[in-house]
Amino acid sequence: MVDDDEKGRRGRVFTYGTLKRGFWNHSLMQELMRSGDAVFLGNYRSEEKYPLVCGPYRVPFLLNLPGLGQRVMGELYAVSSHGLARMDELEGTSRGHYERLPIKLEAEEEEEAAAANAYFAHSSYAMELWIKNGKMGLSTYSEKEARGYVKRQDRPQHLTFLDHIHLFLSSSSSSSSSSSSS
Repeated sequence: MVDDDEKGRRGRVFTYGTLKRGFWNHSLMQELMRSGDAVFLGNYRSEEKYPLVCGPYRVPFLLNLPGLGQRVMGELYAVSSHGLARMDELEGTSRGHYERLPIKLEAEEEEEAAAANAYFAHSSYAMELWIKNGKMGLSTYSEKEARGYVKRQDRPQHLTFLDHIHLFLSSSSSSSSSSSSS
């Protein structure tokens, strides 16, 4: 896996939510770093504004609606093809949960630009999430926004994640209410 970098096959992934350090799914990134399938490159932010919103169970979603929202803060990783496959599985890219798409970034401390991929909410429901969140986006997914996050194994198992998204979108409460995160 280490030789992916030398052969130019190591991709860059921008994480903005639960894959960041200090959040629930960062354990995957730690595992990938231990096995040599990921390397932390630094703190970055999107060059363009994008909506970053919370959906059901306080799950963060980056919406591919450039120009709306705010410039989003996150972490950049170099990831092997094996690591990307593991991340794609977590993010449900084959199940219509998220789409791994290009994003342009700049380093938080420097003027260094970087191209990467990020996991955006699937286009089939992205605009509805934006509207559901009152067309208000976050610049960062922090502990405050993560309060009320429900781990995957603690969510009702008889529904798919897409079912949870559709129920969230059809509910009358906003994403900031406590009822949407329980």
